[in-house]
Amino acid sequence: MPDWANETLDIAIPLIQVALILLAAWLVYRFVRRVIERVTTSYALPEDVALITRRTVGFLLYGGALLWGLERLGVSGTVLWGAFTGFAAVGAVAFFAAWSVLSNIFCALLIFTTRMFWRGDTVEVLENGEKPGLKGRVMDINLVYTTLQESGSAEEGTTLKIPNSMFFQRAVRRWHGSSPALPRTVDLTSPRSPDTPPG
Repeated sequence: MPDWANETLDIAIPLIQVALILLAAWLVYRFVRRVIERVTTSYALPEDVALITRRTVGFLLYGGALLWGLERLGVSGTVLWGAFTGFAAVGAVAFFAAWSVLSNIFCALLIFTTRMFWRGDTVEVLENGEKPGLKGRVMDINLVYTTLQESGSAEEGTTLKIPNSMFFQRAVRRWHGSSPALPRTVDLTSPRSPDTPPG
């Protein structure tokens, strides 16, 4: 083969390999994204969880494909390894700095997947046997806090924002659907007394 053809192949083959690597990463990401959407729908997870999971998977896949593509283009493995360890060190520092936030995010995933409680349920985080705990109706569950509408509070319309990790550090009492303190509904249009057994 002529020299110009060899030079063209030396340039074209690595570029084709990089293109194939990026295409494979894109196909894998599309597949994983569909799996995430199915899991999110099956477990009724919030959109925030799906969004964070998709971004994390995309970062790992495309980051790995980029490093692999650079290696195919002739970038030194020592340079790539140095860049990777540098990013890993920064990520480790950020991980420990944001440990409490990450703990709450992980506990939010556990709340949804184990169905510990749901919107509309009344829950109480028990302190101990002597003191009443934090109690209220679940209004919202996000990645960091669970919002409770207080029951039995002196002020109307107050809410509690409880970190999700607290539900896994203490015992939790749960009432399904609505607070047990609500009065029983009596049908006043019926001539029969509520204490009278059905005849």
